[in-house]
Amino acid sequence: MEIKIELLDEKCRPERMSEHAVGFDLKANGDFRLEPKIPTLVNAGFKLELPPGYEAQIRPRSGLALKAGITILNTPGTIDPDYRGTVGVIMFNTTDKTVHIKSYERIAQMIINKVEIPTVVLGKVTDTPRGEGGFGSTGTK
Repeated sequence: MEIKIELLDEKCRPERMSEHAVGFDLKANGDFRLEPKIPTLVNAGFKLELPPGYEAQIRPRSGLALKAGITILNTPGTIDPDYRGTVGVIMFNTTDKTVHIKSYERIAQMIINKVEIPTVVLGKVTDTPRGEGGFGSTGTK
């Protein structure tokens, strides 16, 4: 399988950082200030072309989340195969201090997934023993 990447900045090439990494690390295309508790759209410096039946998921980097309290607000973010705009990452600073993202700093990871598009059939759903129990109804132990 191949995906096409159009770099808007040569230094923003998505890269896998180890042999078995499933995610491509994405870099900031410019300097950004992440103010506390305010979503910030960070440009990733490329466009993407996916084949039909695939999506790109944008996910937080675990190190940024643990060490700096930085996450992605709509995680995972989805890029559809017909989108052709610049890839952006909606970053969120969970701390009470401004965080500065420097140009070309790794900010997120992108995972490519195959997806099935189901046909929707209208009708009554079947009952199960669990029924409508959700949001912790099965307990924590």
